[in-house]
Amino acid sequence: MLILDGAHVVLPDRILSPGRVVIDGDRVVDVGPGAEAGAFAGQWIVPGFIDVHVHGVLGHDTLAAPGSVAAIAAHLPRFGCTSFTPTTFACPPDRLEMLAMAIEAAMDAPAAESARVLPAHLESNFMAPDYRGAQPLAQLCLPPGAPADAATPGTATDFTAQDILGVIERHRRAIGKLTLAPELPAALALIRSLVGQGHRVSLGHSGATLEEAQAGIDAGARQATHLFNRMPAFTHRAPGLVGAVLDDDRVDVELVSDGFHVHPVTMRAAIRAKRPERVMAITDGLAGAGLAVGERFELGGRGVTVREQACFLDDGTLAGSRLTMDRVFANLVGMIGLTPVEAALMTATVPARAHGLSDRGRIAEGLLADLVVLDAGWRVRQTLVGGAVVFADDPANR
Repeated sequence: MLILDGAHVVLPDRILSPGRVVIDGDRVVDVGPGAEAGAFAGQWIVPGFIDVHVHGVLGHDTLAAPGSVAAIAAHLPRFGCTSFTPTTFACPPDRLEMLAMAIEAAMDAPAAESARVLPAHLESNFMAPDYRGAQPLAQLCLPPGAPADAATPGTATDFTAQDILGVIERHRRAIGKLTLAPELPAALALIRSLVGQGHRVSLGHSGATLEEAQAGIDAGARQATHLFNRMPAFTHRAPGLVGAVLDDDRVDVELVSDGFHVHPVTMRAAIRAKRPERVMAITDGLAGAGLAVGERFELGGRGVTVREQACFLDDGTLAGSRLTMDRVFANLVGMIGLTPVEAALMTATVPARAHGLSDRGRIAEGLLADLVVLDAGWRVRQTLVGGAVVFADDPANR
């Protein structure tokens, strides 16, 4: 039995201070008042962070090699992340199959001292070319059933939409969610099909109008991918995709929480509109996450540089963030002005609920003991997965 005593314990509706968390095996068995002089006095205990949009960390990319998922899982606990969805760029079916097999292996035999691997988030092939951002044009395709004359020059020719869907069909338990653009020809039918087969659909990389986005939601989409990024700007007469998802309480939204992808003022407005209960704070971290400014890495054969604000392709295109989940939590509290309770909702509770993970995301009796211990500066001191300490920081080595 493990007792964490004396900390500020962040519960779903309040902060218990001083609090005590008792762990037996892999579960929390008691949460209650603690001792002022407990061993964890002055520290914070929050639910383990769940990153539902992360492409890589510390030089590792989900699509780079068969061992990449395991490597990412091993590194993420140092940043307080206890569960994550390996996220793809648009890719050919053979790379997708490699990823799916790696996820299945990780789920069947979880590695010690690693974050839990969840089914993948496919930032998929079914996106609008004009809103692809750093996504490779040559890997995009239209949903099955789209008219032949609707194809966009420069999009995928080496494989078909059915090839991608075939991989998903063979590896359903390894594929959790797809991002797609609802305005594409035959997209609504694809949304209905995916949802009917147990997958989640997130709207993104899209130029959808308000009406097209609403149609996608009515077809079953329940999330929006990195809100504001790679979608038309919200305006007072053409609210578009942004307006549709802000207005609809059925939809949870992702926010890249570095203050650069989305301005802090815009983040605060979106959080007020949706409420923290409908916002998932994400990293959208690439292989450059956790690396120093100036370091370089490859993304699908293209060079990327880590800059102060984010990661950029050599042509200047914003490729993704360099965030890690500990900095997400710190930014939500310090930059955005949320309470630790609200920050924990957005980094753990909402992602868990939105992805059907009823056994985690909160500190409560009977749930998995996936926890993070933070110091007063929101730095990770310990990360626990299933009650086991999988990362412990030594301040002397900083």
